[in-house]
Amino acid sequence: MTDFDEYIRQGDPDRREKGAAWQVAIGLQAVDGLKPSAYLIETARKDIEGEITIDEAEQLIKSYYQSKTLRTPEDEQSHEADKASLNIRRILSENTFAFSLVGLTSIHRRIFDGIYKFAGRIRDYNITKKEWVLRGDTVLYVSAPDIKSAVEYDLEQERQFDYSKVDRNGFVRHISKFVSDLWQIHPFGEGNTRTTAVFSIQYLRSMGFNIDNTLFADNSWYFRNALVRANYQNVQKGIMRNTEYLELFFRNLLLGENNELRNRYLLVNLPAELQIQADTPTSTPTSTPTSSQDILMTDNVNIIRLIRAIADKRLSIREILPIVGLKDRENFIEYSLNPAIRDGFVAMLYPDKPRHPRQKYILTPKGFALLNEIGHASSNENQGK
Repeated sequence: MTDFDEYIRQGDPDRREKGAAWQVAIGLQAVDGLKPSAYLIETARKDIEGEITIDEAEQLIKSYYQSKTLRTPEDEQSHEADKASLNIRRILSENTFAFSLVGLTSIHRRIFDGIYKFAGRIRDYNITKKEWVLRGDTVLYVSAPDIKSAVEYDLEQERQFDYSKVDRNGFVRHISKFVSDLWQIHPFGEGNTRTTAVFSIQYLRSMGFNIDNTLFADNSWYFRNALVRANYQNVQKGIMRNTEYLELFFRNLLLGENNELRNRYLLVNLPAELQIQADTPTSTPTSTPTSSQDILMTDNVNIIRLIRAIADKRLSIREILPIVGLKDRENFIEYSLNPAIRDGFVAMLYPDKPRHPRQKYILTPKGFALLNEIGHASSNENQGK
């Protein structure tokens, strides 16, 4: 996450507003595994400082990529992140909002104009998406012919809801349900979470909330995973739709609470030792779990080092290498990454496309359980010194 706190905390309202908008805009790119370029960060700081206008920032980014005669896959990813970030920054700095289907599609069009050919267009095909948090299963999204009527229905139901008749807890429960239902429709081929986040921020503002929207930046992946869990149900496996995780996010956002937002808690069918923590996400465990110790422990120091490096994050090989202190990519893959995947501690974000240009690596429930044990073991050792 790019840190613009230096601007957000200072007294200058113009810099504070721009800094917050950029922080949210850049942070939201993480929901699709995207990372902005260093040039975008530098350009954003110039915009915040008032050295350039947002239009000049847009032209600088455009010229920067036009000057690249040969683009790598990383350049393509950062180009999308840079352009979408700039567009979101522009939207969040405006005092306009349309609570309608047209308003929703307009936000998508403005964010992804020049990125997706279908920017602002309702999808005309059905989709499924393998979700890490669902162990490869998918949420059931609204079918293409029903999208427009589904969006209009949800918006009309929201217009009719009387917030004056609920307390703050009721407000959080209702807004969580509304946002999760809107996201489940998935009106667009790509970019639905970023669009939903911007739409939600603008909607809350229109209701008079002066909220710290940087929570979306700091916890964008959690926000998406919470939306997934709110809309996933598999009765045969005993898994029901659950908005509690999303409610924790909105309680932090709207009520100023400090609930712990951990992606590991959202995994379906958590190991028992992690489920205990998930049931009390703001608490600190006081004992070392042992129920799965025999099957989880490994003496492979390379795997342990890799698990500690990834932790709650989603990282590419390029991002992992400096963390584990290695430079040889091939040796890392052979002696660390492949064994960790083979033993079930690490998984690919895109398992069906190993060479996906945005491939990232994440911990499995088994990996999280081992990370949990490693952490407790370190704490116990320190206490004994």
